[in-house]
Amino acid sequence: MKQLRTIGWKEWASLPEWDLEIRAKADTGARSSAIDCSNIEELPGDRVRFTVRLSRKTNRNITREAPIAMRKHVRSSTGHGHDRLFVETTLRLAGREKKILISLTCRKQMIHRMLLGREALSGDFLVDSNVDHWATPRKKKSIRP
Repeated sequence: MKQLRTIGWKEWASLPEWDLEIRAKADTGARSSAIDCSNIEELPGDRVRFTVRLSRKTNRNITREAPIAMRKHVRSSTGHGHDRLFVETTLRLAGREKKILISLTCRKQMIHRMLLGREALSGDFLVDSNVDHWATPRKKKSIRP
């Protein structure tokens, strides 16, 4: 059995295929992962273009394209259902790399730009809810766009 890596409830997550580092909240109450996006545009060939909002405090954004991995009806924490597009990418965190599915959604009213849900955490990570930034530094000097 693979040993689980301990992470805090908040960490810096790397998405190397998108050349992106973003602060993420480990949310064991959420099944799926989500990232804060705007300008979500379906493209021919079952692809999607989207703009990731990197920070609540600045207007720093980065636009990416990816194949659509799945379409799914998701119920938000408020209980409302929405149809969402999911894309697959690599998550690098605490010395581990794994493919995860991420839903593209507007999270501009939320504190954290990204949620890591149970499906992304399962089998690799143990969340210490008493600690933020167990595996990564509290602050990064810059966010790579």
